This record gives sequence, C-alpha cells and structure tokens, in this order.
Amino acid sequence: MSDVDIINRDPNQINSHLQCQFEDVIAEPEGTHSIDCVWKLSYTCFTCWKGLCYKISTLLCGICIAAQWGCDFAQISFYHIWFFTPCFKCLDLNCGCLKKLWTQCVSCCLDPLCESCGLLFHAFKKN
Repeated sequence: MSDVDIINRDPNQINSHLQCQFEDVIAEPEGTHSIDCVWKLSYTCFTCWKGLCYKISTLLCGICIAAQWGCDFAQISFYHIWFFTPCFKCLDLNCGCLKKLWTQCVSCCLDPLCESCGLLFHAFKKN
C-alpha cells in the first residue's frame, strides 16, 4: 500500500472545477471599490469561515462518508470480478461459436449468388 500524499491531495485533478478562493468568488471591478479595511477583513472572514466550515464538516462526516464510498466501490469491484467479467467471457465464447455458424450459413447461401452475379456482370465488358 502506498503512503498518502499530504501535500498534493488531488494529483489527478478530479476536482479542479472547484475553484473557490476569495478571488474566484468575490471581485470588485475598477471604479467600484470598498474601503481597504473592509476588503481585507472580508478576505480574512471568507477564507477563515470557508476553511473552518470545511474542516468541521470533514471532521464530522468525512470518515463515515469515506467508509461508505469504500464499501460502495468494494461492492462494484466484487460484482465486476465475480459476476460481470465471467458473464462477458461466457457471452464471448458462446457468441464466437454462433458467429462461426452464422458465417458458414451466409457463405453457403450468398457466396454462390454473388459469384453468379459477378460472372453475369463480367460478361458485359466495354468494347
């Protein structure tokens, strides 16, 4: 088992769409600025409360939710390993046999017809 990366917690960038820094949410356009101390305190309040609420939520719910997702993905893996993959293999074997039978039937019926049409049209050569 590999160690958990504490620094880069989204190495595959699966949550890159969740940009929610202060600058991504609140912005004052040119000509519409609040007092500097309000802007700085707003930044501090936003980042503090966002971080605090996220940490409390993960503390209270994160472990249980992670356990549930672990069970869900274990169940999905179980079904794929013990049910779906063997079913697909069974279908693959049986359909391969049916494909061979169908190919032979089509060849027996259509090959003579196609050869006859080919010979018929071969007689119409350009002069």
